Amino acid sequence: MHCKDTKKRLTNGRNGRLASHLPWADPRRGWDFISTGHGDVPWEDAFRMLNAIDYRGPLSVEWEDAGMDRLVGAPEALGFVRKLSSYEPSGAAFDAAFSTR
Repeated sequence: MHCKDTKKRLTNGRNGRLASHLPWADPRRGWDFISTGHGDVPWEDAFRMLNAIDYRGPLSVEWEDAGMDRLVGAPEALGFVRKLSSYEPSGAAFDAAFSTR
């Protein structure tokens, strides 16, 4: 599982999805790489699916964020992924306790 995040910034009516002619971290870009957990990727949904399929393989965090120092952002991204990957799915349905007397 490769963890990398992006952020769309299409709010001003001028930013396009490509915007590759602008430098990374320029707020006028239509999208940018951003530290894992700060972007638009639905990470909780992704990890719930990994749990559902019993994924036990490696997790790799690729950290790219020109707007954040790597010595701050990379450890934070790793902690974010570790927290989500530590969740275990429940062994019973949430209402199973009500089905017994």
